[in-house]
Amino acid sequence: MTSPLTGYADRVSVRTGDKIGFKVSSVGPGPYSAMLVRIVRGDPNPGGPAQKLEDMSDLFDGRFASRQQHAWPGSYARIEGAAEARLPAALSVEALIWPTLPEDGPQTVISRRDPASGAGFALVLTPDGMALECGGARIVTGRKLRNRAWYRVWASADPESGVMRVGQQPLKRAYAVDDEGEASTRADGLAIEAAQPLLIGAEAATDRPAGRCFNGKIEAPRVAGYAAWDFARRIGTLEVEDTGPNGLHGRLVNLPTRAMKGAAWAGPERDWKQAPDQYAAIHFHDDDLHDCGWADDFVFTVPREMKSGVYGMQLRCGPHRDVIPFFVRPQVGKPQAKVCYIASTFTYQVYGNFSRGLFNEPFRERVAAWKAAANNPDDNKDYGLSTYNFHRDGSGVAYSSHLRPLLTWRPDFMTFFDEAGSGLRHLPADTHLTGWLDRMGIAFDVVTDHDLHDKGVDILKSYKVVMTGTHPEYHTQQTLDALQAYTETGGRLMYLGGNGFYWRVALSDAVPGAIEVRRTEGGIRTWPAEPGEYYHSFDGAYGGLWRRSDRPPNLLCGIGFSSQGLFVGDAFRQTAAARDNHHAWVFEGVKDELFGGYGFSGGGAAGFELDRLDHRLGSPLNAVVLASSEGHDRKEFVVVHEERLGFNTTVPGQTLEELIRADMTYIEKPQGGAVFSTGSITYCGSLPHNKYDNDVSRLTFNVVNRFGELGLKWPF
Repeated sequence: MTSPLTGYADRVSVRTGDKIGFKVSSVGPGPYSAMLVRIVRGDPNPGGPAQKLEDMSDLFDGRFASRQQHAWPGSYARIEGAAEARLPAALSVEALIWPTLPEDGPQTVISRRDPASGAGFALVLTPDGMALECGGARIVTGRKLRNRAWYRVWASADPESGVMRVGQQPLKRAYAVDDEGEASTRADGLAIEAAQPLLIGAEAATDRPAGRCFNGKIEAPRVAGYAAWDFARRIGTLEVEDTGPNGLHGRLVNLPTRAMKGAAWAGPERDWKQAPDQYAAIHFHDDDLHDCGWADDFVFTVPREMKSGVYGMQLRCGPHRDVIPFFVRPQVGKPQAKVCYIASTFTYQVYGNFSRGLFNEPFRERVAAWKAAANNPDDNKDYGLSTYNFHRDGSGVAYSSHLRPLLTWRPDFMTFFDEAGSGLRHLPADTHLTGWLDRMGIAFDVVTDHDLHDKGVDILKSYKVVMTGTHPEYHTQQTLDALQAYTETGGRLMYLGGNGFYWRVALSDAVPGAIEVRRTEGGIRTWPAEPGEYYHSFDGAYGGLWRRSDRPPNLLCGIGFSSQGLFVGDAFRQTAAARDNHHAWVFEGVKDELFGGYGFSGGGAAGFELDRLDHRLGSPLNAVVLASSEGHDRKEFVVVHEERLGFNTTVPGQTLEELIRADMTYIEKPQGGAVFSTGSITYCGSLPHNKYDNDVSRLTFNVVNRFGELGLKWPF
């Protein structure tokens, strides 16, 4: 199912003077409108402050003809130059394969054929074994292949004699399994030649770029006397290199997974950079998607006078509506405010299009009644998966791209049917913070994770205070280095979320628009990386938790991920330190010792994912816990795996119940720097409670006012 109206932008972030292209698919029937909005508050909950998408039609407002643009999932390698290179007189083709859905319908290993006439050849995996197709002729071995086992497969065809052969041989035989064999036949008029590109992992189709996509690994495909591709070369790119006589190099489409164990992998070496010949396989999937490749519908040039902020192009066509978000950042060294909000765009992208299987009828009814974002990944599978999903073949999704519609990356997208609140995550949840800043009259600039990765600490240096949103979970070495340098040189950081700075990710200039994560060893995760596949293909670094690279979140913000629960929230209780002379300013005007038992995210300020202080993991000795959460139901929360040793024993030696808490923490740093951390994903959901007049709102105001040297008065 595809959405009747959706789209994406070619960039996540722009600065004034830049151009940003928007690519839209609309089924019509009439034209659609596109209007610029500033995204202030996205929460569609009618029980809270009204949604605020500020009309900026004076800067952009247009009408455009509807046209449907398609997404075509399925990865493969395309060898364009093969269209001009003739095959030898007789065909001989082979490859090593590791199929993951061998009982599915036909899946092509290597092909070069005309999709209209059928001329050419295709070596195909079928439920009945390997098959060779040449024009209208076909031969199959009749022996099924096993799932996740390596095979050498081959085929030949001689137009002169009319003989066709196809065969398969497991590299490791299985007891009492008959999966080896060869078949042959004779056919008149074999048409092996077709002046077409050669595809590896798919074949040309008449109704789409490619079809019959392969699921599994392919290694060392070759056509005798024509080409031999070595996937151990150029692993960090989208390129495949031919070592044969014709130099028929190719390019990968839809980002299949590289740095994968090959048939020669034996176990001792786990870093592909040290033994690339053991990682000479590519894992293809029929649901991979990288770049939809849609044409621009319109381009917006950001005016010089436009303020930094969170923006969107609001699309409308008949009853259908969508908003494509983007961010406008300031020029480096030319801030427009004292406060900088870092949008967690790495996390937004990693979670993008997470199909959770939760979109049931009551949830649909609420979305419709609240007029929230209507498109849900549970319904719209064409736009690719999240790195929180499995591929159809059971392998984990390691890459995510923003060059496609990301349905969850919308200001009013609802993730959960939240009985106590709105059920928002990521960008929509972060608008609880941007809406609060707007209500408090606090001017702020916006910098994204992508900007921070590219520009480093220089983009933060000019700000008195930097704030995160609810869930800054995914980071590169560059973003962590920038934040650490900022806080060590007088900068002040407000970490207003939970489960932050947890997973390591990688970007690559060679793979535009994409991000990579390898879910290694442990941690709260939705799929496990295979042994030996722990290193990123993009940058060659060891993947997984930052903690596994000896860089736990505690080193930056004083606290680290400790427990995960259902989407429910509870309250914080002030500690004695909150009332001493040195820290009492944080709680000035806060009425109650127990506070935060309310909000639009799970009904409380401390919920879902919680972080706590731990000196063993690098929490500074001068870190002070100002408040800790309480009241969490043990049946609704689990301690993170990396803190558990056995059934009820833990790494720090505390009970499981003691590790289920959020520690609100304050740290003083060199040169007047400081870090304030809340340790809860649901914290910002409490800011809008009672029209922003509440204890969570007040203490947050106190901290940003002091950190930013704003000189503001509490507005209530």
